[in-house]
Amino acid sequence: MAARLAHQFAIESARVTADVIQVNEFPDLVQRYRVRGVPKVVINEKVQFEGAVPEAQFISQVLLAVNGRPKPTAEQEGVDG
Repeated sequence: MAARLAHQFAIESARVTADVIQVNEFPDLVQRYRVRGVPKVVINEKVQFEGAVPEAQFISQVLLAVNGRPKPTAEQEGVDG
């Protein structure tokens, strides 16, 4: 599910890229990101989480990595402020 969501974001926005890797093929990345469980999601080197999460929580984590907060800004919501 995490891979699907990440790829959906990448399809929807040119500003998003997504990669999915098999941890057994990249032990250096397992060490670097301290992978203890899968899926492990790393966003902009700022936010990391493990395990399956609901879509709303996944979106909140993406926004946290981008905005520093888990909710959209007024600009992202299309509201003038």
